[in-house]
Amino acid sequence: MKLSQENLQNISNPGITVPEVKLFELPEKVLQFGTGVLLRGLPDYFIDKANRQGIFNGRIVVVKSTGNGSSDAFSEQDCLYTLCVRGVVNGEKVEENIINSSISRVLAAKDQWNEIVEVAKSADLQVVISNTTEVGITYLEEDVKSGQAPISFPGKLLAVLFNRYQAFNGIESQGLIIIPTELIPGNGKKLKGIVLELARFNQFDQEFIDWLSTANTFCDSLVDRIVPGKPDPASLAKLTAELGYEDNLLSMAEVYRLWAIEGNEKVKNVLSFAQADDGVIIAPDIEIYRELKLRLLNGTHTLSCGLAFLAGFKTVKDAMDDELMSSFISKLMLEEIASAIPYEMSAEESRSFASKVLDRFRNPEIKHEWIAITMQYSMKIKMRIVPVLLNHYRKSASVPVKIAFGFAAYLLFMKGVIKTGDDKFYGEFNGERYLINDDQAEYFYEQWEYLNESELVYGILSNVSLWGEDLSALPGFEAAVAENLKAFQEGGVLTALKGLSAEIES
Repeated sequence: MKLSQENLQNISNPGITVPEVKLFELPEKVLQFGTGVLLRGLPDYFIDKANRQGIFNGRIVVVKSTGNGSSDAFSEQDCLYTLCVRGVVNGEKVEENIINSSISRVLAAKDQWNEIVEVAKSADLQVVISNTTEVGITYLEEDVKSGQAPISFPGKLLAVLFNRYQAFNGIESQGLIIIPTELIPGNGKKLKGIVLELARFNQFDQEFIDWLSTANTFCDSLVDRIVPGKPDPASLAKLTAELGYEDNLLSMAEVYRLWAIEGNEKVKNVLSFAQADDGVIIAPDIEIYRELKLRLLNGTHTLSCGLAFLAGFKTVKDAMDDELMSSFISKLMLEEIASAIPYEMSAEESRSFASKVLDRFRNPEIKHEWIAITMQYSMKIKMRIVPVLLNHYRKSASVPVKIAFGFAAYLLFMKGVIKTGDDKFYGEFNGERYLINDDQAEYFYEQWEYLNESELVYGILSNVSLWGEDLSALPGFEAAVAENLKAFQEGGVLTALKGLSAEIES
């Protein structure tokens, strides 16, 4: 049996949340650019949950920018899909299977642009959401007045807004709430700037440009949920048997969810779906959520990835199952990173977020490989760790021993032993080579080749062009990193980790 609206009546598994028929009659309030699993696993999840509680009461029209026509898995399944939520909360296992009915139609921009324009002219429409991986939030000089679908997402959005402006004669109240979820800082502000620039390039009249700027609200937003998408064939076959139907759009997701949206009371009133789940946060300033995620989740990942990989752990879950490694990760996050986040917040706020992150790291359903986290290692150290390190030293003269330990592991991971003809660099661990996928790989290869250990540590830490600061000037940090690096090379990473653990406990 295939998932479809007609077959919903045949689904009897009590472990599945099945939509009521009345949900299919709700008006189309959202225009969404993008069909990806993140959108389906986060914004669409929240909207569906609110609809089932009788709160938002609106469905989503999805714009598909790739491919032709809409005769795909969405139309075959009446735009229904299953979200399988798996994870751990406060040590308790969570399993949810939800048939999401929030999407009403999926329209292909190339072939169904006229239908998209009609949605733009609808009085029911209130919100635009995007996650445009195919083009993204970039400026492309193009004609958006031709009546054909523009190429870029900002071009499509500009055309949608102009058609809406014309349909309602520029009435202020018919502006939209526009929420990009692309993972770039200031995504709403950046999108607004590009759309305005493109409007001027197309020589729209000033009245429309004023309406575009003042009647529409572009919101910065931050999304945070691991949505791996469709599971591997064996897991999918097992799930299909458990559910009792086939679903070509089935997707996995972790329990944790956050959609932080920068907005005022007007935004909060329109986005009433936020009332259905505390994972949606609408606030005048969302920087705290960006900092918490960047430092506690991403930063801990970054300082642990080289260490965990060189200690022989393949995935984050593997490391969290090991008492020694799990203890290091937890203490690094809670004792050193949390206290030095360069943003004013309470200890309770950072502790609460950190506790949730540790639960996420332990999720048995999410297979997150450490080697993947090492991609662009140097850039991540600079963006995520250096500000924390500098803030630590503003508050204290003591050496952050766990940060120094993680930094030394980063230096060892970046030790390239092979340079190939196509300028790729490989390190070596346990007799096997691994790709050093980093823009600074050549620099590190040369440092390791020509310098001794102490020269290498000083040279890299003092490289202002790399870090924006001379990290060798931080009291005791250079010596701590050098000592750890020496210990790694003499006795191995695991032995050094045991030594650090004993030192911390004593």
